[in-house]
Amino acid sequence: MQTRPGFNKNRRNFRRREPEQEHRTNRMIRIPEIRLVGENIETGVYRTEEALKLAEAQGLDLVEISPNAKPPVCRIIDYKKFLYEKKKKEKEMKAKAAKSEVKEIRFTPNTDDHDFEFKTKHAEKFLKEGNKVKAYVQFRGRAILFKERGELLLLKFAERLAESGVLEGMPKMEGKRMLVIFAPKASKKK
Repeated sequence: MQTRPGFNKNRRNFRRREPEQEHRTNRMIRIPEIRLVGENIETGVYRTEEALKLAEAQGLDLVEISPNAKPPVCRIIDYKKFLYEKKKKEKEMKAKAAKSEVKEIRFTPNTDDHDFEFKTKHAEKFLKEGNKVKAYVQFRGRAILFKERGELLLLKFAERLAESGVLEGMPKMEGKRMLVIFAPKASKKK
């Protein structure tokens, strides 16, 4: 069977690489002396070969926990179980982390009282849920002449939200918008 010239020229020999480990384990530890800590073991400085023999005798792995210490700190543990528990803890921490969004509420200089009340109730709900609220007055065309009306509207809005939120700053202009940001008040835990 003849091969065509240049047929395999662009093919590369791909080998699947194992993902690099976060910690050095067992034979990857090439330092002569280590500090060994953990359960069922006397804490102290050991020669690496000695520590490896202790780990093998228990059917566990020698894992480098703190590589920057002098000498590096190692533990005798089940490495896969250690990684599993670490991943589980990280997942729990991520779930507990506060997830807050910035909700926007838009007004115009001519927003009437009913709309104002309706939007105020929404803002209170957002703040109670733990989200920030960004309220702004959008000026279009000649409405930019009524900056004072927009500022009064936002200050009135801030006054209404005083119980559930904290004003982060006075109203400021950004382009054709005047905006304020409210943060939720810290709830007292019982």
